[in-house]
Amino acid sequence: MSRGLELFQPETLKSAEAQARLQAAKPEAIIVAAYGLILPAAVLGIAPYGAINIHASLLPRWRGAAPIQRALLAGDAETGVSIMQMDAGLDTGPVLARRAMPIVADDDAGSLHDKLADLGAEEIVAVLAQVRLGCVCPVPQDDAGVTYAAKIEKREAWLDWTRPAAELERAVRAFRPSPGAVTRLAGEPLKVWRARVAPGTGTPGTLIEVGDALRVACGKHALAIEEVQRPGGRRTTSREFLRGRALQPGARLG
Repeated sequence: MSRGLELFQPETLKSAEAQARLQAAKPEAIIVAAYGLILPAAVLGIAPYGAINIHASLLPRWRGAAPIQRALLAGDAETGVSIMQMDAGLDTGPVLARRAMPIVADDDAGSLHDKLADLGAEEIVAVLAQVRLGCVCPVPQDDAGVTYAAKIEKREAWLDWTRPAAELERAVRAFRPSPGAVTRLAGEPLKVWRARVAPGTGTPGTLIEVGDALRVACGKHALAIEEVQRPGGRRTTSREFLRGRALQPGARLG
């Protein structure tokens, strides 16, 4: 309310009460960001300019709930924001504007979220100005390029050491800051917060070197784990983690 704006947080937009409140506000357009649900048809028709969504991918790639994480997991070289006119489908409406940006080597889900939030804020302001002037040109999405970004399941955060190290390194970044990539060591879960691809061979899941990092053999190459967290503990460097622990090469993770 510091800016004189009413805050209304209905449990659902399907209720007649919620729709009446929106109707009473007489919006010119309804702006949606990270909502995660399909708007009811009645809501789509309330504003003269419809409902406009800020989506964190270059549509039609990565429609759905987790576009940032899926782009990282897939090793995409770029991502971006799409401003789209919402319709009855899941991120299927025509695109009003699209802005791309590279995914750099140290990007994780948190850093990409913040970058895309800033990019989306800039782009929606520009698009709304064009909409009011009637000079925006909706572009239908190409069905040939459609991929879906399914919601992240907790089981996906468990590292599968039979996979190539490059895939596991991307998983560590995709699941940072939440839910955190995880493996198992000496019978207890161990969060893996930071890691890099390193040379090395061995049985997948076997610790092959102990030092500044825990180097673990993967299906291809090795993963050098640099930052970890035990249950109930704080995030620490691998060297700090090893203090007081007689952990030797040959130990198994997973």
